[in-house]
Amino acid sequence: MSGPTRPDRGARLEVPPVASELGERFRLAGHQLYLVGGVVRDLLLGRDHGDLDFATDASPTETTRVLRGWADRLYLVGVRFGTVGARKDGRVLEITTFREEVYPEQTRKPAVTFAKDVETDLSRRDFTINAMAVRLPEGEFVDPFGGVRDLAAKRLDTPLDPELAFSDDPLRMLRAARFVSQLEVTPAPRVLEAIRRMHGRLAIVSAERISEELSKLLVGSRPGRALEVVVSTGLAEEFLPELPALRLEQDPIHKHKDVLHHTYAVVERCEPDLVLRLAALFHDVGKPATRRITPEGVQFHHHEVVGARMARERLQALRYPAAVVDDVCRLVEMHLRFHGYTEWTDSAVRRYVREAGPLLDRLNQLTRADCTTRNPFKAKQLAALQDDLEERIARLAEQENLEAMRPPLDGNEVMAHLGIQPGPVVGEALQHLMELRLERGPIDKDEAYRLLDAWASERGIR
Repeated sequence: MSGPTRPDRGARLEVPPVASELGERFRLAGHQLYLVGGVVRDLLLGRDHGDLDFATDASPTETTRVLRGWADRLYLVGVRFGTVGARKDGRVLEITTFREEVYPEQTRKPAVTFAKDVETDLSRRDFTINAMAVRLPEGEFVDPFGGVRDLAAKRLDTPLDPELAFSDDPLRMLRAARFVSQLEVTPAPRVLEAIRRMHGRLAIVSAERISEELSKLLVGSRPGRALEVVVSTGLAEEFLPELPALRLEQDPIHKHKDVLHHTYAVVERCEPDLVLRLAALFHDVGKPATRRITPEGVQFHHHEVVGARMARERLQALRYPAAVVDDVCRLVEMHLRFHGYTEWTDSAVRRYVREAGPLLDRLNQLTRADCTTRNPFKAKQLAALQDDLEERIARLAEQENLEAMRPPLDGNEVMAHLGIQPGPVVGEALQHLMELRLERGPIDKDEAYRLLDAWASERGIR
């Protein structure tokens, strides 16, 4: 994270032209308008910013009047929470009346009360680094809670008491960890202590909001540190109990590695791809259920199968899309396939490629990331084996077009040759031909028909 620009008191901050233009419209209408939230933080950091958030003393009805005839489109779905959305020149804008927002006990729906000034509005925001504003159209910088100071120190703190901030919206506890990953900040001790006391309040937050924060956390630059915050404060128990369960008691004789910290390392070693990092997060969750101490050492037989099932249950509970769930579970289930590689034939390589399908590159990366051994010789040996496998895959792909690998005949050709109608036999014939293709490599049409005849004869089909 680059250091923030430190504006002097009352200094102007350069803002997008559309923001200044909108500020002038509000000024002419007799209202205040401020650019607020993460976009102000990102302007200070020189980072790219997306949608623009504003706060105003205008009511939603008054805001709608100001926007009408200027905005390309209006969105009123958030009006009951004081927010009017708009689109202008390809940008999404959200203008919200100064507010205080509180979640009553045991409810997911915030009760919104409107504030009278920007300082009150900023005081109820999540963290000081997001409680800065720019008055529009003047461009005057407003920072009543020391957000620039905290940003420069890479410190994450709340404008008021953290218990008040987390009562307003319990999701902010998970957001704190997300900012640890994205911005590489360190939460203030009072923030961590408040999460330890209040993490049970996360139960009133919807699964969809939780999964959105978790996803952002995982694709940040330091997800391992963020996950450590989530576990150490007890927050993970509320939405991801499989993670703290990886704190396995170490066997004093066999000294098995620390699975929890190994998981943190594997997540960080993967590139910031959501499916890949979710797979890294869940790849060993089956170990506690399968852990056995034997004379040969600690063993976790079939933990990848158990882990894939556990991952599916948790990801579905968090309302992840079905395609994401399927891909993550497939990666978890296959992440140990590489470990028998020294004895693989070309047929085994083809099967690996076919079973991985479009997940092949992610699977190879997960396999590499899973090697966190501190033994230099073993690490070098595993890396060499992985290099060799990838070279063999590339060579076979060049020779045989592995991506398009399919039976040498299609269903219509099988039915015409055998004189049969559509049914299970056609699928069995195609599966037999596919197995032969995997075993032997490319098969021409004439040979395929001879192999089909032999199979059909054994089955008494013709």
